[in-house]
Amino acid sequence: MPSSAVELLELLDLETIDVNLFRGIQPDTSLQRVFGGQVAGQALVAGARTVEAPRSVHSLHSYFLRPGDPSVPIVYDVERIRDGRSFSTRRVVARQHGRPIYYMTASFQVPEGGFEHQDEMPQVPGPEAAVDMSELVRRRSPEHAELWVKEWSALELRWIGDSRPGGVIVQDGRPGQSQLWMRVSGPLAGDPVVHQAAFTYASDMTLLGSALVPHGVQISDPRVQSASLDHTIWFHRPFRADEWMLYDQVSPSASGARGLAFGRVFAQDGRLVASVAQEGLIRPRD
Repeated sequence: MPSSAVELLELLDLETIDVNLFRGIQPDTSLQRVFGGQVAGQALVAGARTVEAPRSVHSLHSYFLRPGDPSVPIVYDVERIRDGRSFSTRRVVARQHGRPIYYMTASFQVPEGGFEHQDEMPQVPGPEAAVDMSELVRRRSPEHAELWVKEWSALELRWIGDSRPGGVIVQDGRPGQSQLWMRVSGPLAGDPVVHQAAFTYASDMTLLGSALVPHGVQISDPRVQSASLDHTIWFHRPFRADEWMLYDQVSPSASGARGLAFGRVFAQDGRLVASVAQEGLIRPRD
């Protein structure tokens, strides 16, 4: 996976191979399948390349269909569904070996003013008081610490806590909660698409784990078969992915070997900049 912000930018910079057709490179990785955030981020870039400024993505809805092969590039085919006066809609299909592995529908909007309100940002310790995720991995599973650093160094994650018994978050009727700070580990260009795609990449990393908090297991536990099934993001306000964002996560339900999770994303100044929803496979292994 990209080990720096520069490599993440290279991963998200697609090659144009024809009208509405793009190709994404693969990073050097030891993962057995393509990381879901990678294909989602690249698909968003592909869709955005077919939309004229100043239209900007305000929502994306997607399904992961098949595990991606990390040894070959991914081809992104964009269908221009509609261009209205205010909104543009795109459908993006990611393909490998002649088969679709991922579908995204994204909507783009001309900037407008209007009514404004938002949830209040939770009171949490700042990123400087939170625990670096690589250190947390080293404490919990020393044998995986080197792999974590190799695969995820393009991002900085600072763990605040969760709602396990004895955890820092009071359950308050919601047993599956977790919070962390996140940002890209280096400066990014000013293009909003770059920041939206980089956040999309990062947003898939930890969200499903909140569905396992009530059960006392980690998403990487060999007793759990996990995979993202779908992923949705609503972008509310401008932000920079290379500045700290609070990822406030809650899982309202797990059933049928699936977990549902929602995330609220706040800039450090308290603005609610995005909301995320995901259902994923969390199948117990015998």
